[in-house]
Amino acid sequence: MTQASGPMIEISGLSKTFTLHNQNAAQIPVMAGGSLSVAAGECVGLIGQSGAGKSTLMRMIYGNYLAASGQIVVAGVNVAQAEPRQIIRLRRETLGYVSQFLRVVPRVPTVDVVAEPLLVLGVAADVARARAESLLARLNIPQRLWSLSPTTFSGGEQQRVNIARGFAHGYPVLLLDEPTASLDATNREVVLTLIEEAKARGAAIVGIFHDEGARNRVCDRVVDVTGFTPKAAA
Repeated sequence: MTQASGPMIEISGLSKTFTLHNQNAAQIPVMAGGSLSVAAGECVGLIGQSGAGKSTLMRMIYGNYLAASGQIVVAGVNVAQAEPRQIIRLRRETLGYVSQFLRVVPRVPTVDVVAEPLLVLGVAADVARARAESLLARLNIPQRLWSLSPTTFSGGEQQRVNIARGFAHGYPVLLLDEPTASLDATNREVVLTLIEEAKARGAAIVGIFHDEGARNRVCDRVVDVTGFTPKAAA
């Protein structure tokens, strides 16, 4: 996918409303007039009290939530209006998302879980698995576990596998949801270094970092999403 010139993420006039179907279709406005611009090589941290809409905004950028109005342009693709095939291609080539939770097909070896983003792009299997093994080693996942399914791993191990998978392909745009949560100091340092390396190669990053030290280290600026919240819902 061809990268657009200018900001890698450009959001304007963004609004979102949730419908409570089990409560007479009540409408809950959660965002109105949101705007955000993120350049290549820039990391923006989202802040705001719990429920302010940080995760909602991330899911809207990724295309999991549909915007009520406005634009979300990622590398030239308006996610708010894109066809499903366009979003699938964007996720495959351009837009990575490291969530807090690992969701994988049971019985697939860990090394293949991490290598999958490269394999679907047509990268040779040996090259993709070598990259996966390098990241697993760097994130201190014991080699004896690489051939096992990560569904059997501890929460911390699954989180590190998720991070390895998210950084396997050099996505031009990355969404990071609490990437250092619950990590020990050694693995926290590895993850922060991976983020710094992604910035250095030009990735545009949006993240939620409750770890203030991590946020101060890797974020170029922060955006308080409370300002996107409709006053009636604030």
